[in-house]
Amino acid sequence: MNNTSIKTAPLSKTDYDLWLVLWQDYLSFYETALPLSVVETTWRNILDDNVAIYGFGAWKDDMFVGFTHVVLHPNTWNTTDCCYLEDLYVSENVRGQGVGRALIEQVYAFANEKDCNRVYWVTQEDNTSARKLYDDIASLTDMVQYRKKL
Repeated sequence: MNNTSIKTAPLSKTDYDLWLVLWQDYLSFYETALPLSVVETTWRNILDDNVAIYGFGAWKDDMFVGFTHVVLHPNTWNTTDCCYLEDLYVSENVRGQGVGRALIEQVYAFANEKDCNRVYWVTQEDNTSARKLYDDIASLTDMVQYRKKL
């Protein structure tokens, strides 16, 4: 597959309107909504060098078609940070064309540059199309996630 038309780069202030459209699509995919205050705080955090949240965008043929957000954090099992890939979204009309792979490879390069010891993420068990890619570029663990909302 020729992915030369896919470019990835850190999100910048001028990407807000493009990002917001895909962010809303992402939230709809997960059948959820967030208050505008949370959306705006997320965007500010992505751009703030003092917050360990980073965002990357993907452009295919000069159109904004995807994004990913990552969070760097310390951990008790290593002396270097972990990179949690918290969000990943690719426009429906370009899925299966290498955009998700390009974004994850961008995250891998970024985490390597930041001397992280691993990149990890979770997805819905029935997200079979995404899991097909994930199975190809990472290892499935035997961990099960539990959650209590506070």
